[in-house]
Amino acid sequence: MAADQHVVAVDVGGTSIKAALVDRDLRAVETLREPTRRVGEVADVGQIAELVNRLGAGHDVVGAGVAVPGVVDDELGLVRTAVNLGWHDVPLRAELESATSVPLLVRHDVRTGGLAEFTVGAGKGAADAMFLPVGTGIAAAVQVDGAMLGASGYAGEIGHLIVDPGGAVCGCGARGCLETLAAAPAFARRYAERTGRTITDAAGVAGLLATDPDARAVWRDAVDALATALQAAVTLFGPSVIVIGGGVAEAGEALIAPLREELLNRLQFQRRPDVVRAALGQDAGRVGAALLGWQAADKL
Repeated sequence: MAADQHVVAVDVGGTSIKAALVDRDLRAVETLREPTRRVGEVADVGQIAELVNRLGAGHDVVGAGVAVPGVVDDELGLVRTAVNLGWHDVPLRAELESATSVPLLVRHDVRTGGLAEFTVGAGKGAADAMFLPVGTGIAAAVQVDGAMLGASGYAGEIGHLIVDPGGAVCGCGARGCLETLAAAPAFARRYAERTGRTITDAAGVAGLLATDPDARAVWRDAVDALATALQAAVTLFGPSVIVIGGGVAEAGEALIAPLREELLNRLQFQRRPDVVRAALGQDAGRVGAALLGWQAADKL
Protein backbone atom coordinates (compact mmCIF):
# COMPACT_ATOMS: atom_id res chain seq x y z
CA MET A 1 0.00 0.00 0.00
CA ALA A 2 1.08 3.56 -0.67
CA ALA A 3 2.82 5.43 2.13
CA ASP A 4 0.28 8.24 2.07
CA GLN A 5 -2.67 5.97 2.80
CA HIS A 6 -4.45 6.14 6.15
CA VAL A 7 -7.17 4.49 8.20
CA VAL A 8 -9.67 5.95 10.64
CA ALA A 9 -9.82 4.55 14.19
CA VAL A 10 -12.98 5.13 16.22
CA ASP A 11 -13.51 4.34 19.93
CA VAL A 12 -17.19 4.62 20.85
CA GLY A 13 -18.24 5.23 24.45
CA GLY A 14 -21.47 5.99 26.20
CA THR A 15 -20.49 9.62 26.87
CA SER A 16 -17.97 10.40 24.14
CA ILE A 17 -16.62 9.18 20.80
CA LYS A 18 -12.92 9.45 19.99
CA ALA A 19 -11.68 9.18 16.41
CA ALA A 20 -8.29 9.52 14.75
CA LEU A 21 -6.74 9.51 11.30
CA VAL A 22 -3.87 7.03 11.60
CA ASP A 23 -0.91 6.21 9.38
CA ARG A 24 0.68 2.81 8.71
CA ASP A 25 3.02 3.30 11.69
CA LEU A 26 -0.07 3.68 13.95
CA ARG A 27 0.62 7.37 14.52
CA ALA A 28 -2.39 9.65 14.94
CA VAL A 29 -2.21 12.36 12.28
CA GLU A 30 -5.42 14.07 13.36
CA THR A 31 -7.84 13.44 16.24
CA LEU A 32 -11.43 14.34 17.05
CA ARG A 33 -13.49 13.88 20.19
CA GLU A 34 -17.20 14.60 20.57
CA PRO A 35 -19.95 13.92 23.10
CA THR A 36 -21.95 10.89 22.04
CA ARG A 37 -24.99 12.20 20.16
CA ARG A 38 -28.32 10.59 20.89
CA VAL A 39 -31.71 10.39 19.28
CA GLY A 40 -33.88 9.93 22.33
CA GLU A 41 -32.12 7.23 24.34
CA VAL A 42 -30.29 5.76 21.34
CA ALA A 43 -26.76 6.72 20.27
CA ASP A 44 -26.73 8.01 16.69
CA VAL A 45 -24.84 5.69 14.34
CA GLY A 46 -24.72 8.56 11.86
CA GLN A 47 -22.30 10.45 14.11
CA ILE A 48 -19.69 7.71 13.70
CA ALA A 49 -20.03 7.85 9.91
CA GLU A 50 -19.70 11.63 10.01
CA LEU A 51 -16.45 11.39 11.98
CA VAL A 52 -15.01 8.85 9.54
CA ASN A 53 -15.98 11.02 6.57
CA ARG A 54 -14.70 14.23 8.18
CA LEU A 55 -11.31 12.76 9.05
CA GLY A 56 -11.05 11.14 5.64
CA ALA A 57 -11.73 14.32 3.68
CA GLY A 58 -8.72 15.10 1.53
CA HIS A 59 -6.92 11.87 2.46
CA ASP A 60 -6.64 8.43 0.92
CA VAL A 61 -8.51 6.44 3.58
CA VAL A 62 -8.41 2.71 2.84
CA GLY A 63 -10.10 1.30 5.93
CA ALA A 64 -11.62 1.98 9.34
CA GLY A 65 -11.88 0.19 12.65
CA VAL A 66 -14.57 0.80 15.26
CA ALA A 67 -14.42 -0.30 18.91
CA VAL A 68 -17.75 -0.47 20.76
CA PRO A 69 -18.93 -1.67 24.18
CA GLY A 70 -21.60 -4.28 24.78
CA VAL A 71 -22.13 -7.71 23.30
CA VAL A 72 -20.54 -7.49 19.87
CA ASP A 73 -20.31 -10.18 17.20
CA ASP A 74 -16.93 -9.28 15.74
CA GLU A 75 -17.29 -11.52 12.69
CA LEU A 76 -20.65 -10.07 11.65
CA GLY A 77 -19.97 -6.52 12.83
CA LEU A 78 -23.26 -6.80 14.73
CA VAL A 79 -23.89 -5.12 18.06
CA ARG A 80 -26.24 -7.54 19.77
CA THR A 81 -26.75 -5.22 22.71
CA ALA A 82 -25.00 -2.15 24.10
CA VAL A 83 -26.94 -0.86 27.08
CA ASN A 84 -25.00 2.41 27.43
CA LEU A 85 -25.72 3.21 23.78
CA GLY A 86 -29.33 2.01 23.66
CA TRP A 87 -28.47 -0.40 20.84
CA HIS A 88 -30.02 -3.80 20.19
CA ASP A 89 -29.21 -5.91 17.13
CA VAL A 90 -27.58 -3.03 15.24
CA PRO A 91 -25.75 -4.18 12.05
CA LEU A 92 -23.10 -1.56 12.68
CA ARG A 93 -20.51 -2.60 10.12
CA ALA A 94 -23.03 -2.79 7.29
CA GLU A 95 -24.56 0.59 8.18
CA LEU A 96 -21.19 2.33 8.47
CA GLU A 97 -19.76 0.84 5.28
CA SER A 98 -22.86 2.01 3.44
CA ALA A 99 -22.55 5.52 4.87
CA THR A 100 -18.78 5.90 4.36
CA SER A 101 -17.89 3.64 1.40
CA VAL A 102 -14.85 2.58 3.45
CA PRO A 103 -14.07 -1.09 4.26
CA LEU A 104 -14.55 -1.42 7.97
CA LEU A 105 -14.30 -3.81 10.92
CA VAL A 106 -16.20 -3.58 14.21
CA ARG A 107 -14.99 -5.20 17.43
CA HIS A 108 -15.82 -5.18 21.13
CA ASP A 109 -13.84 -2.46 22.88
CA VAL A 110 -11.97 -4.79 25.25
CA ARG A 111 -11.02 -7.17 22.44
CA THR A 112 -9.89 -4.14 20.46
CA GLY A 113 -7.65 -3.07 23.33
CA GLY A 114 -6.44 -6.65 23.61
CA LEU A 115 -5.56 -6.68 19.92
CA ALA A 116 -3.41 -3.61 20.51
CA GLU A 117 -1.66 -4.98 23.59
CA PHE A 118 -1.07 -8.37 21.94
CA THR A 119 0.27 -6.80 18.73
CA VAL A 120 2.39 -3.84 19.82
CA GLY A 121 1.95 -3.60 23.59
CA ALA A 122 2.81 -5.54 26.73
CA GLY A 123 1.66 -8.88 25.29
CA LYS A 124 3.50 -8.51 21.99
CA GLY A 125 4.62 -11.85 20.59
CA ALA A 126 2.54 -14.03 22.92
CA ALA A 127 0.31 -16.52 21.12
CA ASP A 128 -1.57 -17.20 24.36
CA ALA A 129 -2.44 -14.03 26.23
CA MET A 130 -5.12 -12.28 28.26
CA PHE A 131 -5.91 -8.57 28.51
CA LEU A 132 -7.82 -7.57 31.65
CA PRO A 133 -8.80 -3.91 31.93
CA VAL A 134 -10.10 -3.16 35.43
CA GLY A 135 -12.30 -0.09 35.26
CA THR A 136 -15.97 0.78 35.72
CA GLY A 137 -16.60 -2.80 34.61
CA ILE A 138 -14.32 -5.78 34.13
CA ALA A 139 -14.06 -7.87 30.98
CA ALA A 140 -11.26 -9.78 29.31
CA ALA A 141 -9.81 -10.34 25.87
CA VAL A 142 -8.41 -13.85 25.50
CA GLN A 143 -6.09 -15.01 22.74
CA VAL A 144 -5.37 -18.74 22.36
CA ASP A 145 -2.95 -20.10 19.75
CA GLY A 146 -2.87 -16.65 18.16
CA ALA A 147 -6.67 -16.42 17.73
CA MET A 148 -8.92 -14.06 19.69
CA LEU A 149 -11.89 -15.77 21.34
CA GLY A 150 -15.17 -14.09 20.46
CA ALA A 151 -18.02 -16.63 20.75
CA SER A 152 -20.34 -14.42 18.71
CA GLY A 153 -19.79 -11.63 21.23
CA TYR A 154 -20.36 -13.58 24.45
CA ALA A 155 -16.75 -14.42 25.39
CA GLY A 156 -14.70 -12.62 27.99
CA GLU A 157 -17.24 -11.61 30.66
CA ILE A 158 -14.86 -12.46 33.49
CA GLY A 159 -16.31 -9.65 35.62
CA HIS A 160 -19.35 -11.83 36.18
CA LEU A 161 -17.55 -14.87 37.49
CA ILE A 162 -18.87 -15.55 41.00
CA VAL A 163 -16.01 -15.04 43.46
CA ASP A 164 -18.07 -14.45 46.63
CA PRO A 165 -21.36 -16.42 46.57
CA GLY A 166 -22.67 -14.64 49.66
CA GLY A 167 -21.54 -11.22 48.52
CA ALA A 168 -23.24 -8.10 47.20
CA VAL A 169 -25.77 -8.17 44.39
CA CYS A 170 -24.19 -7.20 41.07
CA GLY A 171 -25.77 -4.98 38.47
CA CYS A 172 -26.29 -8.09 36.35
CA GLY A 173 -28.58 -9.54 39.04
CA ALA A 174 -26.23 -12.25 40.33
CA ARG A 175 -24.64 -12.19 43.76
CA GLY A 176 -20.90 -11.97 44.38
CA CYS A 177 -19.58 -11.26 40.89
CA LEU A 178 -15.97 -10.14 40.52
CA GLU A 179 -17.18 -6.63 39.66
CA THR A 180 -18.77 -6.25 43.11
CA LEU A 181 -15.32 -6.46 44.70
CA ALA A 182 -12.81 -5.28 42.13
CA ALA A 183 -14.41 -2.95 39.56
CA ALA A 184 -13.43 0.69 40.11
CA PRO A 185 -16.68 1.80 41.80
CA ALA A 186 -16.47 -1.08 44.29
CA PHE A 187 -13.37 0.36 45.99
CA ALA A 188 -15.06 3.58 47.09
CA ARG A 189 -18.32 1.82 47.95
CA ARG A 190 -16.68 -0.84 50.09
CA TYR A 191 -14.41 1.66 51.83
CA ALA A 192 -17.45 3.78 52.75
CA GLU A 193 -19.27 0.68 54.02
CA ARG A 194 -16.33 -0.19 56.28
CA THR A 195 -15.57 3.28 57.60
CA GLY A 196 -18.54 5.57 57.02
CA ARG A 197 -16.10 7.90 55.28
CA THR A 198 -16.60 9.00 51.69
CA ILE A 199 -13.86 8.58 49.14
CA THR A 200 -14.18 9.33 45.46
CA ASP A 201 -12.59 6.42 43.63
CA ALA A 202 -10.12 3.53 43.57
CA ALA A 203 -7.21 5.97 43.27
CA GLY A 204 -8.29 7.50 46.56
CA VAL A 205 -8.17 4.11 48.25
CA ALA A 206 -4.75 3.44 46.69
CA GLY A 207 -3.49 6.71 48.11
CA LEU A 208 -4.33 5.55 51.64
CA LEU A 209 -2.63 2.14 51.48
CA ALA A 210 0.45 3.25 53.41
CA THR A 211 -1.48 4.61 56.39
CA ASP A 212 -5.02 3.20 56.52
CA PRO A 213 -5.75 -0.45 57.46
CA ASP A 214 -9.30 -0.15 56.11
CA ALA A 215 -7.97 0.88 52.71
CA ARG A 216 -5.55 -2.06 52.82
CA ALA A 217 -8.41 -4.44 53.64
CA VAL A 218 -10.53 -3.21 50.71
CA TRP A 219 -7.52 -3.44 48.40
CA ARG A 220 -6.66 -6.94 49.64
CA ASP A 221 -10.22 -8.14 49.03
CA ALA A 222 -10.08 -6.83 45.46
CA VAL A 223 -6.71 -8.48 44.81
CA ASP A 224 -8.00 -11.79 46.21
CA ALA A 225 -11.11 -11.58 44.03
CA LEU A 226 -9.04 -10.84 40.91
CA ALA A 227 -6.69 -13.73 41.73
CA THR A 228 -9.65 -16.09 42.12
CA ALA A 229 -11.01 -15.14 38.71
CA LEU A 230 -7.61 -15.27 37.06
CA GLN A 231 -6.85 -18.68 38.56
CA ALA A 232 -9.93 -19.99 36.76
CA ALA A 233 -8.95 -18.20 33.55
CA VAL A 234 -5.40 -19.56 33.63
CA THR A 235 -6.73 -23.07 34.20
CA LEU A 236 -9.13 -22.76 31.26
CA PHE A 237 -7.04 -20.85 28.71
CA GLY A 238 -3.37 -21.16 29.70
CA PRO A 239 -2.12 -17.64 28.89
CA SER A 240 1.63 -17.08 29.02
CA VAL A 241 1.07 -13.40 29.83
CA ILE A 242 -1.76 -11.51 31.55
CA VAL A 243 -1.86 -7.80 30.78
CA ILE A 244 -3.66 -5.71 33.42
CA GLY A 245 -5.07 -2.39 32.20
CA GLY A 246 -7.88 0.03 32.94
CA GLY A 247 -8.08 2.86 35.43
CA VAL A 248 -7.37 0.76 38.52
CA ALA A 249 -4.07 -0.39 36.97
CA GLU A 250 -2.89 3.23 37.18
CA ALA A 251 -1.92 2.25 40.74
CA GLY A 252 0.95 0.33 39.12
CA GLU A 253 2.83 -2.16 41.29
CA ALA A 254 0.47 -1.49 44.20
CA LEU A 255 -1.98 -3.62 42.24
CA ILE A 256 0.23 -5.68 39.95
CA ALA A 257 2.74 -6.96 42.54
CA PRO A 258 0.28 -8.42 45.08
CA LEU A 259 -1.95 -9.76 42.30
CA ARG A 260 0.99 -11.50 40.64
CA GLU A 261 2.11 -13.00 43.95
CA GLU A 262 -1.37 -14.16 44.95
CA LEU A 263 -2.12 -15.72 41.58
CA LEU A 264 1.20 -17.57 41.32
CA ASN A 265 0.83 -18.87 44.89
CA ARG A 266 -2.47 -20.48 43.92
CA LEU A 267 -1.30 -22.22 40.78
CA GLN A 268 -0.22 -25.85 40.88
CA PHE A 269 0.20 -27.64 37.53
CA GLN A 270 -0.99 -24.70 35.44
CA ARG A 271 1.18 -22.53 33.23
CA ARG A 272 2.66 -19.72 35.30
CA PRO A 273 1.99 -16.53 33.36
CA ASP A 274 3.77 -13.22 33.52
CA VAL A 275 1.42 -10.64 35.07
CA VAL A 276 2.27 -7.20 33.70
CA ARG A 277 0.80 -3.73 33.45
CA ALA A 278 -0.63 -2.67 30.09
CA ALA A 279 1.74 -0.63 27.95
CA LEU A 280 -0.69 1.45 25.91
CA GLY A 281 -2.97 2.91 28.58
CA GLN A 282 -5.71 5.13 27.19
CA ASP A 283 -4.34 4.67 23.66
CA ALA A 284 -5.20 0.96 23.49
CA GLY A 285 -8.63 1.55 21.94
CA ARG A 286 -7.27 3.87 19.27
CA VAL A 287 -4.34 1.65 18.41
CA GLY A 288 -6.52 -1.45 18.29
CA ALA A 289 -9.12 0.26 16.11
CA ALA A 290 -6.35 1.40 13.77
CA LEU A 291 -5.09 -2.18 13.52
CA LEU A 292 -8.64 -3.23 12.63
CA GLY A 293 -8.72 -0.54 9.96
CA TRP A 294 -5.53 -1.87 8.39
CA GLN A 295 -6.91 -5.41 8.58
CA ALA A 296 -10.02 -4.25 6.72
CA ALA A 297 -7.87 -2.54 4.09
CA ASP A 298 -5.58 -5.55 3.67
CA LYS A 299 -8.55 -7.82 2.96
CA LEU A 300 -9.29 -5.95 -0.27
